[in-house]
Amino acid sequence: MNALTASDTLDIGWLAGLLARAEWPALLPPAEEARRQRGLRAIRLEGLLPLLEQASREGRQSVAIGGYKAWLAANTAHPQAMAAWFNLGVAFAQTGEFSQAATCYRNALALKADFHEAAINLGLALESAGQTDAALATWQQALQPEATRRQLLNQRGRVLEQVGRFAEAERALRESLISEADQPDVLQHWSHLRQKLCLWPVHAGDTPGLTMEQAALHAGPLGALALFDDIDLQRRIVATWLDRKVPAAPQRLAPRHGYAHDRIRIGYVSSDFCRHAMSFLIAEVLERHDRGRFEIFGYCSSPEDGSDIRARVVAALDHHVRIAGMDDEAAARRIRADEIDILIDLNGLTRGARLGALRWKPAPVQGTYLGYIGSVPLPELDFLLCDAIAVPPDVAHLYAPKPLAIEGLYQANDSRMPELPVLTRAGEGLPEDAFVLCCFANFYKITAEMFSDWMRILHAVPRAVLWLAEDGHGASANLRARAAAAGIGPERLVFGPRVEPARYLARMRLADLFLDTTPYNSGTVASDALRMGLPLLTLAGKAFAARMACSLLTAIGLTDGITGTREDYVARAIALATDPARHEAARHVLAGDAWARTLGDCAGFTRRLEAALETVRLTA
Repeated sequence: MNALTASDTLDIGWLAGLLARAEWPALLPPAEEARRQRGLRAIRLEGLLPLLEQASREGRQSVAIGGYKAWLAANTAHPQAMAAWFNLGVAFAQTGEFSQAATCYRNALALKADFHEAAINLGLALESAGQTDAALATWQQALQPEATRRQLLNQRGRVLEQVGRFAEAERALRESLISEADQPDVLQHWSHLRQKLCLWPVHAGDTPGLTMEQAALHAGPLGALALFDDIDLQRRIVATWLDRKVPAAPQRLAPRHGYAHDRIRIGYVSSDFCRHAMSFLIAEVLERHDRGRFEIFGYCSSPEDGSDIRARVVAALDHHVRIAGMDDEAAARRIRADEIDILIDLNGLTRGARLGALRWKPAPVQGTYLGYIGSVPLPELDFLLCDAIAVPPDVAHLYAPKPLAIEGLYQANDSRMPELPVLTRAGEGLPEDAFVLCCFANFYKITAEMFSDWMRILHAVPRAVLWLAEDGHGASANLRARAAAAGIGPERLVFGPRVEPARYLARMRLADLFLDTTPYNSGTVASDALRMGLPLLTLAGKAFAARMACSLLTAIGLTDGITGTREDYVARAIALATDPARHEAARHVLAGDAWARTLGDCAGFTRRLEAALETVRLTA
């Protein structure tokens, strides 16, 4: 930055007085206006910039906008005009005037075509204005050096993923990684996109500079559960992610020895108190907590979606506290002010998690439940709710935080049954006389090995079809191609669209056998299948995520659905599909009130959960 001249300083001082006003002066007496114009023509932009930036910091964006516009009007051909247009665009974006911001960035690019930051910001302004395709085109066409090209590719990949164009997003991020492999966040998103698209192998070892070890370590928390049945590796992957994403807080807020309340104050933290699977699981537990012993707080950053389940959850809380607009420190201080005895995070590592607030240790005892089925190694967390089948005692030492077993089953369930529609196989696109195998898990849970086993089952049972939930992002075409390569015709795979909860449950009645995924089992979906009397087959693994269905099947008494090897899994599926008596025996186990007495016994589950929580409160 060049030094200011004496005349610059004089004029800047004069202009500073004008800038102290609430607005940029639109009209001045003729003599003063002439002086302003002379001053603006004489002042280099870097002399004016600190004053305008200060106005922006003080929330007086109109002053900054007026200042840049006035300088540009007096200096239309100035070499620094492109920088002024860029700064004016930033000021407009800060006020939410994205169309105006886009115009400014375009003017900056017209003066300097390779102004890379302007190209990035133009795309962001267009995206914020709802012009997604224009944003993508801007980033595609921008001129840039390699480092900026990577940034533009990453922006394209991010937006393409958000709008569901997964295949294009995957290609953009792969191109970025070929340019520079050491991009952990890009690698995580690229890997998970490949999982969602069923592009196998997820990591083929053909990206320059990217080792298989790096690819594994940066697979991301959610992707890791479906890629690796390795408790220690899953924990290390999550720890690596947390180190990047969730820094330690500067202080601990809660007293170390807790409080002495007559009733234990339980705080649940979630961004999913809305139409989300977690709310469908937890709603009745919130209703059934013993109010003579517990007081229930809900710290909510969920969307106001107007759903019945959100209204039910909010009504079940003694105290509903909105923290969506609070930063992590403010949310943590609110929790501390409420003197919560036990804080339970229901997000884990899923979207909307408030782990940054937990790092302030706002409650003396903190745990995680349901949101993430595995280790969440934050030192501020004290327990991970599970059960002794999902996390056997002999491997509990591999998890962080320490597992806290609920007696019996770890999973909460809602005993209420919605009114279900009457469906037919023909109406759902299924053949009437087929043995219907199904899996309604998200596609990223399907692995190449799992799909290969399903193809072996279809070969052995010619009258069977495989019913999957369509994702609409391109994976179904990849799965059909895989099936064709395995010698399975397209009519043997049936894809149904995602539907609302009641119809989704009713569909389960049309199938004959649910084929679970591994190493990431179905959880809520598995419980739903068993509730609807649909036998389920799982392959039990080592990690929590690979043992969820095993826990459910044990609780309901259908242990014939638990296998220990891939060969046993395939053989058991074939037996259930070809031996009517064996299949009927499985149906019989699930008949009547079997689910209600076991998985659906929410009253009993809530008492067992409360008993487990009382133990951690006593040891705090």
